[in-house]
Amino acid sequence: MRKIFFIICCVGIVNICNCQTAEEYYKSGQAKYIAENYKGAIADYTSAIELKSDYAFAYLDRGIAKGSLQDNQGAISDFTKAIELNPDYVNAYFYRGVAKKNLENYQGAIADYTKAIELKSDFETAYYYRASVRISLGNYQDAIFDFTKTIELNSNNVDAYYYRGLIKNSLEDYRGAIADFTKAIELKSDYALAYLDRGIAKCFLKDYQGAIIDYTKAIELEPDYADTYFDRGYAKCFLEDYQGAIADYTKAIELKSDYEAAYYYRATVRMSLGNYQDAIFDFTKAIELNSNNVDAYYFRGFIKNSLEDYRGAIADFTKVIDLNPDIIDAYFYRGSAKSSLKDYQSAIIDFTRAIELNPKNADVYLKRALVKLLLEDKEGGCLDLSKAGELGCYEAYDLIKEFCK
Repeated sequence: MRKIFFIICCVGIVNICNCQTAEEYYKSGQAKYIAENYKGAIADYTSAIELKSDYAFAYLDRGIAKGSLQDNQGAISDFTKAIELNPDYVNAYFYRGVAKKNLENYQGAIADYTKAIELKSDFETAYYYRASVRISLGNYQDAIFDFTKTIELNSNNVDAYYYRGLIKNSLEDYRGAIADFTKAIELKSDYALAYLDRGIAKCFLKDYQGAIIDYTKAIELEPDYADTYFDRGYAKCFLEDYQGAIADYTKAIELKSDYEAAYYYRATVRMSLGNYQDAIFDFTKAIELNSNNVDAYYFRGFIKNSLEDYRGAIADFTKVIDLNPDIIDAYFYRGSAKSSLKDYQSAIIDFTRAIELNPKNADVYLKRALVKLLLEDKEGGCLDLSKAGELGCYEAYDLIKEFCK
């Protein structure tokens, strides 16, 4: 009997010795969180809360750990409990805002960031995060306000300058954007995206040479970023460096094989250089990547017309019209292709539709007149020539003298 009592007492002593306080569980949870053992941290914070139900710090940190595991809903529950226990708990509002943002509850996130700022007027990070949410909602002026406030509180916040610059670019304040990107680069000399976007702003201001310099620097810092090659190629086009543009578009495609825009723009350059077959290849590739690329069909049809592939041209212009029935030139060129195939009645239908869309297009009247004359519709042809002449096509008057006596 004494032996049993002794064993029971020893077990009781062991249990007492193994008992941790709420604070000890909390500190253990913090250590596990730092070690990225988020599940272990949550278990310890839970033990701390079981021992101390009003432990606001433990609710907050458990919420943060849940957020690290993408359990945003669970995190919100913990942050809300922390706020119930301490209505002035600034960090609880901030982190609840972060969790709401992750769940795309943007208005809820803004409300929480705003409350955090009310409680702590110099809360730089809350301004920054509220700005990012306002960007998502398209509230650009409010976002600029928040980024500006962030910068006032911390003039070395490089990302605040960068993102404020992005917004200014979107609002066509290109000089303001350049100033912000320049400041970001001063603070972080290897900021490749800042060079890239400063180049874009310079391009809008037609400073193509300056843009190319920035794109080249961005490429030096991030040589595998396809968009930078694409943008540099675009700038080179304006300087008529067409071979350089093709080289950059080609590099962008090497880095990103499904880069539809790079195929499309390389095609336009090749078309300008008279490399029609290569241009057709690129337009075809752009169409494979995006079957709704109406411009790719249009220009491919234009080239086919030039190469006397009239049936191919008709197919492409028909696709253009299917995608956008208001493109006048598609009717005009499809009518021209049909005329070349001697499908005159069908050609007249297309020219007529083009005139309905734009009754002041002299070229279409001239083209329809010529087809009508081929069909021996002298009256209709001469009326169209007269209209073309009224609209400024002086060639029509010479044709009137020849065919309409």
